[in-house]
Amino acid sequence: MNGHSNGFGSAAAVAAAEYIRRHHLHEIGENQCSSTLVKHIKAPVPLVWSLVRRFDQPQKYKPFVSRCIAQGNLEIGSLREVYVKSGLPATTSTERLELLDDNEHILSIRIVCGDHRLKNYSSIISLHPEIINGRPGTLVIESFVVDVPEGNTQDETCYFVEALIKCNLKSLADISEGLAIQDRTEPIDL
Repeated sequence: MNGHSNGFGSAAAVAAAEYIRRHHLHEIGENQCSSTLVKHIKAPVPLVWSLVRRFDQPQKYKPFVSRCIAQGNLEIGSLREVYVKSGLPATTSTERLELLDDNEHILSIRIVCGDHRLKNYSSIISLHPEIINGRPGTLVIESFVVDVPEGNTQDETCYFVEALIKCNLKSLADISEGLAIQDRTEPIDL
């Protein structure tokens, strides 16, 4: 975990640590880096999952994706061609769906090729229910592993990928929370 305090207390931290242990195991090879990021979203899991699970439409919440062309049905092994907005050191990325679990709310992808430096990139994102301010919320955990490109350090590589993921998670939170406000979910009495 990235070690930043999230203000949600030790019980939430213990729960997050357990979810990471169960769902975010990566085999980290030599000359690779890995990290895990956590985001608390004030929207229920089904709403957040409806955005995350769309392997064929990552642009719904990922601000750096301009469009996506998915091939075939949404099943393990499906490929998508992701087109990246200008300003990043890439234009396309071909990605494979590794896991899509609608019961456990887990999505895993692997980049198989592209005109970028993220070689052997693999990520897992999982969603977990929690209560935030008396309302249904979502704990989102995203982890990754990637090769460190020649000429870069592990810290530089992790910092770059973490910055992209943080932008994606902030966008996911903004969109989900906006939709949740429209939905007017009632508080849960504890």
